[in-house]
Amino acid sequence: MSLLHRDVRREPPAELSRFRGEFYSCLTARSDALFELADAVLCGDGPVRSLAELSLVGEHRRGHGGLYAAVSKGRVDADRMRQALASVSLPRAADGRLVLAVDITCWLRPDAHTSPERILCHTYGRGKDQHIPVPGWPYSIICAL
Repeated sequence: MSLLHRDVRREPPAELSRFRGEFYSCLTARSDALFELADAVLCGDGPVRSLAELSLVGEHRRGHGGLYAAVSKGRVDADRMRQALASVSLPRAADGRLVLAVDITCWLRPDAHTSPERILCHTYGRGKDQHIPVPGWPYSIICAL
């Protein structure tokens, strides 16, 4: 797959359709069930609390057994997924600038004493007017708006 020139403008519905096709081709085992699971995550109302709830979303046409099989036996070609994500054009503001949103969140794991690479994460309001460092893993999400 060759990457398109970055300055080429593509229509959003065509871009989404192309990416969905690429995403599906990245799924190497239990493709249909994993693809429906991704649709269910995107189309469900509110936050995902359990896998069983996702099997009730209309976009997931399989039972909860198929969902669990997809999660345990499904596979994703990570290299192909990286290429698919890298080929998506970034949305730009009217003046052509990139507008990014950044979130840095800590996954707090104070009881995971043997887990590698834990660091002390700064927390707010864990006690009365206290900001206590708690062991965990910080991770960042950057999103182009």
